[in-house]
Amino acid sequence: MRSEKLKKQGKRRKAGGRNLKAGVLKIVFISFLLLTSHFLLPTSASAERIKDIASFEGVRDNQLLGYGLVVGLDGTGDKGQAAVQGIINMLKRMGLTIKTEDLKSKNIAAVVVTAALPPFAKPGTKVDALVSTIGDAKSIQGGTLLLAPLKGPDGKVYALAQGPVSIGGFAVAGEAAAVQKNHATAGKIPEGVTIEIEPPFILGNGSDIRLFLHKADFTTADAVSRQINDTLNGAYASPLDPSAVKLSIPQEYKDNLVGLITKVEMLSVAVDMPAKVVINERTGTIVMGDNVKISPVAIAHGSLTIEIKERPLVSQPLPFAPEKAETVTVPRTDIAVQEQKGSLVEISGVTLGDVVKALNALGVTPRDLISILQALKASGALRAELEII
Repeated sequence: MRSEKLKKQGKRRKAGGRNLKAGVLKIVFISFLLLTSHFLLPTSASAERIKDIASFEGVRDNQLLGYGLVVGLDGTGDKGQAAVQGIINMLKRMGLTIKTEDLKSKNIAAVVVTAALPPFAKPGTKVDALVSTIGDAKSIQGGTLLLAPLKGPDGKVYALAQGPVSIGGFAVAGEAAAVQKNHATAGKIPEGVTIEIEPPFILGNGSDIRLFLHKADFTTADAVSRQINDTLNGAYASPLDPSAVKLSIPQEYKDNLVGLITKVEMLSVAVDMPAKVVINERTGTIVMGDNVKISPVAIAHGSLTIEIKERPLVSQPLPFAPEKAETVTVPRTDIAVQEQKGSLVEISGVTLGDVVKALNALGVTPRDLISILQALKASGALRAELEII
């Protein structure tokens, strides 16, 4: 009896050991799947907030424009009578009458004042003013802008501008030399504009509102619509065109439009960027997007240098030459042509890193690289839009 009990206990221990080993193997296998899935699953594309790639209809700046006078200049104002006449008209409205010939000063400059009226601006809000001369003033350094009304396109006055002008530099001159930093005829008045009237604005039409993309793209507009619908659990958004998305206001947000806009703005959407290469020929700057690709192609590029030198010689008559002999200039031109040898180099690339490595392998200057990119585009090997600015 005792031996049978020992045999049963031994079998139980072996079964428990096998179960323990199986459990350990399951844990190890699950851990392996978790680790491998971390590396095998595709990584999500970089996403941007809707707030950064689009704006709601009507949420925009409005431009203001006005005419003003800058006074207190040190003899660097307008030479003509336009600015003086403006001061005389202003003093006349204040009850002072002065003749034009009695006020001869170069300390006044006529200027144009511009400012941007931000959306939802309330009376008392302050913004910056830009001041630019319209006459022959040499500098508005140290000047002060007198009170100037700023009007919108509808002709109504929405703000007033006044204050000391800062040009962010200097302009000094002597009898034979002058030194200048930045433009002395244009300046800025930080927070020099005070909003007086709130512009009329209606956010949406009560039932829907439109969302405008900063960069028109069919794929991005569709992605924005799907992301909004998934978040709101309904078919509320639909793309109208590559740059606009129509959003119907849900019933629960009829009285909380700000909450709806806040929720939509914080959503993240994968932005599809077109393949583009931007070239600035003036500075030799080249900017490539991430989707730029180059089909396999061979390139041979060599620079051509042509040097032309003019060395005219003067031929004078010899002593005791005939009276008709004259001194003449004999043209001498030296031309040197040098062309570097170029061998075929195979380049290709399916990623931005491959493209950069392939183009760097040519060992050319940015100016030559611009010519190569233009030739690649003409041949069809460059699979990207080429934009020259």
